[in-house]
Amino acid sequence: MQDMLGGEFSDFEACMLLPHLRGIRVNTLKLALEKSDWLGLPIRRCPFSECGFYLDSDDLSIGNSPWHHAGAIYSQEPSAMSAVTILDPQPGEKVLDMCAAPGGKSTQIAAALKGEGLLWSNEFVRKRAQILLSNVERMGIRNGVVSSAHPDRLAEGLSGFFDKVLVDAPCSGEGMFRRDPQAVADWSPEHSSTCAVRQLAILDSAAKCLRDGGVLVYSTCTFSFRENEDVVAAFLDSHPDFVLEPCGVEFGRSGFDRSDKYDLTLTRRIFPMDGGEGHFAAKLRKRGEPCAASLPTVSAKTGDDEKRARELYASCFGSLPYGIVSRIGESCYILPAMMPEVKGLGVLRGGVLLGDIMKNRIEPSHALFMAARAEDCSSLVSFEPDSRELAAFLHGEEMAVEDSLRGYTAVACKDAVTGFGKCSGGRLKNRYPKGLRML
Repeated sequence: MQDMLGGEFSDFEACMLLPHLRGIRVNTLKLALEKSDWLGLPIRRCPFSECGFYLDSDDLSIGNSPWHHAGAIYSQEPSAMSAVTILDPQPGEKVLDMCAAPGGKSTQIAAALKGEGLLWSNEFVRKRAQILLSNVERMGIRNGVVSSAHPDRLAEGLSGFFDKVLVDAPCSGEGMFRRDPQAVADWSPEHSSTCAVRQLAILDSAAKCLRDGGVLVYSTCTFSFRENEDVVAAFLDSHPDFVLEPCGVEFGRSGFDRSDKYDLTLTRRIFPMDGGEGHFAAKLRKRGEPCAASLPTVSAKTGDDEKRARELYASCFGSLPYGIVSRIGESCYILPAMMPEVKGLGVLRGGVLLGDIMKNRIEPSHALFMAARAEDCSSLVSFEPDSRELAAFLHGEEMAVEDSLRGYTAVACKDAVTGFGKCSGGRLKNRYPKGLRML
């Protein structure tokens, strides 16, 4: 690091002895950004995302916040938000997050898509993919697919399909040293070299998933030359159909000039002196005129279960479902309209779980209400974030409600839906999942 930073090393060293920076990102699918003062948290804007904030507290447990339960906020290291800002996903685009767990960048992409287009979030390690799925559900993402597949398999099945691809690659994690002692213990030069080999392999697969004219952003949370600028140069050597572009942001600083062939100063670095724990990103564009592969998409089904599912949706929200209703196994889902056929791609979830099939009915799911906007709910009760009633709901307790409320009813933290229950006779029978309840 001293060789890398020269006269700035003393500033770096001083920063590394300070407490790590904490951050949150407002999920605009659930809470409008202009309402961020509702959170009641000690926050201030950070430069890495328009929805990102520094959290100026070392002892707040964000996981216990009702806003966390409602999916309105995501706890995220501030500079980790930078890669998606550079990717700049737009509504209607098809975006792949190749190494997505635990979900910070995927949920940031989803908010930028605003429910339009398709987000495919992949995580090869199955256990981590389940955590990813839980966060995608909590954040109310309607147009997502979560998979656990090897990158090579996605490259085979989804070749040329995506407008944009993010590879936030597994790395040696030097940008986590201030907040994770295990990252320090795990570090070695050999580990960094192994990471670089794996990163190039993942980038090879990601490149195949991208359409002509599309954008690939590569990012890490390490400081290493070999995993950052050197990986980008090696990728460009083996992929002459790609060109390195400016990242288009002001935060951080230029990457290091490590090549006679490529202008690697177009990459972006963030050090602790720049207001983040540490991140690197490169923006690469695939040459050619914009042209995406056309893949078969899922089709609507018209069976009795699908009919009952649509009727249930209409009773809860007073409208038609926002996607394709389809029975899969013993459950019904609302699949994204742009979702391709997914056989063999390790898909854990497509779209939103509408509900489980019982004898002659569909039992609605928690995910269905988490993906709902408060204004769309036919029946809703709203509580203040610090209210006794909301705390009781998040503990799983039955609640007193107005006698006029009947049937499935959304429960909201102000106007961010955080679950549901079933009302009858002035009582709300709690349907908040046991595994999510506050102790």
